[in-house]
Amino acid sequence: MAFYHDHPLSVRLSAMLQLGSAVPLGICAATLYARQLRLGVRVPGPAIGLFGGATAAILLICSASVTWVLSRPELTTDTTLTLALAYLAFVTGGVGYVVGQGLLVAGVAVPALILGLLPRWLAWVGLLVAAAAELSFLSMTVEPLQALLPLGRFGGLGWLIVAGFLLPRTRSAANRAEVSGTGDAGGKA
Repeated sequence: MAFYHDHPLSVRLSAMLQLGSAVPLGICAATLYARQLRLGVRVPGPAIGLFGGATAAILLICSASVTWVLSRPELTTDTTLTLALAYLAFVTGGVGYVVGQGLLVAGVAVPALILGLLPRWLAWVGLLVAAAAELSFLSMTVEPLQALLPLGRFGGLGWLIVAGFLLPRTRSAANRAEVSGTGDAGGKA
């Protein structure tokens, strides 16, 4: 707990960057939601993804805010308070964020698999990442399952980047991919 007291500038910088990363995540969730609607996806997936993305972004902001509080040396003299705030920052920015991001990934991957909007292998990878992210909530009681957190966090971010480039922008682009039989709608529209 001495780290927070001894390195307030580093903790504050970390909190600032974490809060800043929540904004593009929220924009990504809204953009993917709008793109799926434009593609004619009329199942709950886009709404689930939007909910998950918004949840992840909000919890990331909460975690960053608590981390910023931990950068105040006058508060970190109390070891019990510091430990409680550190756990709160972890659970919101760790488990809470990853579970929300998993919903975002699932909200894109499931409709993409069913409607052929992404290559099948990529949609299946998205489902596996989403499952790992959702199962990470068990790490709140079974600590060895915290290994799922980086898989959900970094695997989910990587998957969202790739899917964002490959998800077609228009229904006509998706139809062209379906007619060609490639199943790879691509982002070329």
